[in-house]
Amino acid sequence: MPRRLAVVGPTASGKSALALEVARRRRPAELLSMDAMAVYRGMDVGTASPSAAELAGLVCGGMDLVDPGEDFSVGAYQAAVRPLLADADRRGVAVVAVGGTGLYVRAVVDDLTIPGRFPDIRAALEAESDSAVLYDRLRELDPVAAERTGPQNRRRIVRALEVSLGSGRQFSSYGPGLGSYGPSRFAQVGLHLPRPLLDARIAARYRAQVEAGFLEEVRRLRDSAVPLSRTARHALGYRELLAHLDGSCSLPEALAEAARRTRRFARRQERWFRRDPRIRWLDVREDPMEVLPAVLETFDRCT
Repeated sequence: MPRRLAVVGPTASGKSALALEVARRRRPAELLSMDAMAVYRGMDVGTASPSAAELAGLVCGGMDLVDPGEDFSVGAYQAAVRPLLADADRRGVAVVAVGGTGLYVRAVVDDLTIPGRFPDIRAALEAESDSAVLYDRLRELDPVAAERTGPQNRRRIVRALEVSLGSGRQFSSYGPGLGSYGPSRFAQVGLHLPRPLLDARIAARYRAQVEAGFLEEVRRLRDSAVPLSRTARHALGYRELLAHLDGSCSLPEALAEAARRTRRFARRQERWFRRDPRIRWLDVREDPMEVLPAVLETFDRCT
């Protein structure tokens, strides 16, 4: 079977450049983006999507799937990339997946069946103040999910009920869930950078993106005839530059706020990935490319 490798880690950690280099050196190989914002067309600068020149003929799936005015979900993403993975297998081509969106990574690495969302049902459930009532209802609808969840975790009780009622299928039937880390065809490496280094890279990336036309990209999206979806509008950097274009803040203020929010997001990303015991963590001291030999070694060992 062709090899599969996932390169994960926080935003601005240099994982995309590493993945590109692995794919270049281990052809035939194709890239797969696992980034919830890279799915949107026309948001290339702000999402740091690889350019055609950077790809240099390499195929990268999982990008430019929908217009920014459309809502998108991890389930839709999974439906889009499953055929790409199957086709790569048929052709004997390795896959180097890269990204920092936790659910998208799990959707690829573990092929989890992730249930949809049912906002109206969820709102009605959250209106019930007595968690014991909700738990009793879950025990009736899905005893297995109730056993896994326990009576104290209201958030998980509501989610299990939301899915069971909305889909007509027991929540537990979707599998063991995100807390289970079983065997996977993907070998995984994660990048860990010292906090000062990562923070500096985040700030530097925003400066480089503005020089590359990020502000013009946001202006074009704002002036489009189709309003941005809620997800696209609140993407890192986009929300802050939209506020600047609307006159709410100066450009330096917008970039400072974008960097602050991105730093917080990067901390959450690392906490998410640290839960997965299958990830081989690589410490970056100065330049992410310094761990390329270890990434290539992991790729060569995976089957």
